[in-house]
Amino acid sequence: MSIKVRLGAAVAIVCTAAPVFATNWDLSSEYPAGSLQGQTADFFASAVAEKTGGEVEITVHHGAALGYKSVDNFDAVADGALQAASSAFVFWTGIDPIFQLSSLPFLAPTGDDVHDLYELARPAYEKVLEDNNQILLLATPWPSSGLWGNKPFTSSADIDGVKVRTYDVASTETMKNAGAFPIQISWADVPAQLSTNAIDAVLTSPNGGVGVQMWELQSDFTNVNYASSLQGIHLNLDAWDDLDEDQQAAVKEAAQEAEEFGWNLLNEATAKDFETMRANGMTVTEEIPAEFSAALTAAAQPFIDTWVEETGERAQSIMDAYAAR
Repeated sequence: MSIKVRLGAAVAIVCTAAPVFATNWDLSSEYPAGSLQGQTADFFASAVAEKTGGEVEITVHHGAALGYKSVDNFDAVADGALQAASSAFVFWTGIDPIFQLSSLPFLAPTGDDVHDLYELARPAYEKVLEDNNQILLLATPWPSSGLWGNKPFTSSADIDGVKVRTYDVASTETMKNAGAFPIQISWADVPAQLSTNAIDAVLTSPNGGVGVQMWELQSDFTNVNYASSLQGIHLNLDAWDDLDEDQQAAVKEAAQEAEEFGWNLLNEATAKDFETMRANGMTVTEEIPAEFSAALTAAAQPFIDTWVEETGERAQSIMDAYAAR
């Protein structure tokens, strides 16, 4: 065999044996692994690895381990400091008001309503992200917020003058209009405020209250179906463009399956949380009278009307389509 032939054979062997290097992404989330959104992020990462045959691998960093919170994730992913993140839309309202939509009070009381609203709004969410060098891969809901207290809340009289912990402008204005005395405080301060009687009740999800064993401080939970806000997994556009077509198709398929997984978790998680509450001696009121529901919806309407006006045609077109379903 000539030297040229032997060299050619050696090159061929080397090329054949060359390793295929995986694409590695970091995905940041400020929530714990056991939360609904943590479980969804882990499902997505696992599905991507499986569907790409290990060519794309995602490391999920829970509990803000990389130092980023939802409000930070938007710019971090846009700039490429992170390849991907899982972020709560409610913290992006200062970036673009369209992200307030899923947390508007009493607008989407059922799981089907929440999903319909998301499908109608998704193009608007995608447009904002695309304009900022990102793509939206999927979005899933948080359980709807309710009222924790030492009595059930089933009428306007029950909430009149009650000092209720709220968490944003929408919830503060709505609770005030409903007759309560809202106090906007961070989640971390809730236990101390309850133990000193600075607040009487707490507006938060079943999942949030169970996570801190709220039954040690409160006796009742009333499921008022305040709002099921969304959390999205978003990806840097340059990282997306670095994938070949087959990899992109696999990631899209993984995202769709993870989205279905996250939405299916909603009802299961809420039922499980109710069971946990009752097992710890709490009284759970799963439905409120129609009259009280109507009063709460009316209390929210001024904030919603202002939001639509300030957000413009994008918001109005979504609301019109939602009303016409």
